[in-house]
Amino acid sequence: MTKEQEILLQEGKMLPIMEHFYTIQGEGAHTGLAAYFIRVGGCDVGCHWCDVKESWNPKLHPLMDAEQIAITAASHCKTIVLTGGEPLSYNLDFITAKLKDLGCTIHIETSGAYPLSGQLDWITLSPKKTKLPLDEIYQKASELKMIIFNNHDFAFAEEQAAKVNPNCKLYLQSEWSKRSENYPKITDYILAHPQWQASVQTHKYLNIP
Repeated sequence: MTKEQEILLQEGKMLPIMEHFYTIQGEGAHTGLAAYFIRVGGCDVGCHWCDVKESWNPKLHPLMDAEQIAITAASHCKTIVLTGGEPLSYNLDFITAKLKDLGCTIHIETSGAYPLSGQLDWITLSPKKTKLPLDEIYQKASELKMIIFNNHDFAFAEEQAAKVNPNCKLYLQSEWSKRSENYPKITDYILAHPQWQASVQTHKYLNIP
């Protein structure tokens, strides 16, 4: 990486992009909505069941011009999802300002382990035990998405739900490989704790990105 690229990366004018694509949102409150996903490379949270571990090393993904990515995304639709990796590892002020100039609504999917940056309309917070969210993010989360891998994760989900704002939507979602085992448990849990809702990775059933 050149010195100039380092500066542009710090300013958020270039970002390591693993992929960007137009698809349908598969999870959470906006399931079924057309959206343009921008997947940023780089994450040190290290969740063992992550289904995009290839995103962890930012050096594997090319630095791309953030303005051009924004223009491309906005040409497809006006709902943009910033995901990763961990997008808040980077300064998102520049790319989100450009997206706003282009009339976009901006969603982000984050572990909450890094400070918020940029103009964000919807924050999907998915806490990980390995690196918990910062206090500031709990109160700004729009939805809390808790991944259920084992039985202890229900207790962890309640611990995290106690920290978010009262208007935050609460979702339980099975880790994909254990879905046949976990969704019966999730169903029973939601029936006993109706403040929660079920989230399913519908894009995997639809065989889309």
